[in-house]
Amino acid sequence: MTIEKLEQWGADTKNGLARCLNNEDFYLKMVDMALNGDGFEKLGAALEKKDLKAAFEAAHALKGVMANLALTPLQEPVSQMTELLRAGTDMDYTPLYEEVMARYSELKSLRD
Repeated sequence: MTIEKLEQWGADTKNGLARCLNNEDFYLKMVDMALNGDGFEKLGAALEKKDLKAAFEAAHALKGVMANLALTPLQEPVSQMTELLRAGTDMDYTPLYEEVMARYSELKSLRD
């Protein structure tokens, strides 16, 4: 994964790097750690169980990570989901979750 690939994908690497003291290696390591965490699995499992509280907690944590790393294409749908879950909106989250996972897959593919 490179800064250039992240920029082409739509990440705001300037802001993400600034939050990582402009240390490119550290920033890329943090992005990789975000991809290897279990937050996406937790979100999917909570949604499957229709546990809106657990889904909110997972989405909110992901939102913070995506915002801090300025991974905008992923941050936007996760933020939308977080706010719906915060409000306790009882709905079918499948389309939004699929969008989140599609962006997650795109980001993972940048490691190649």
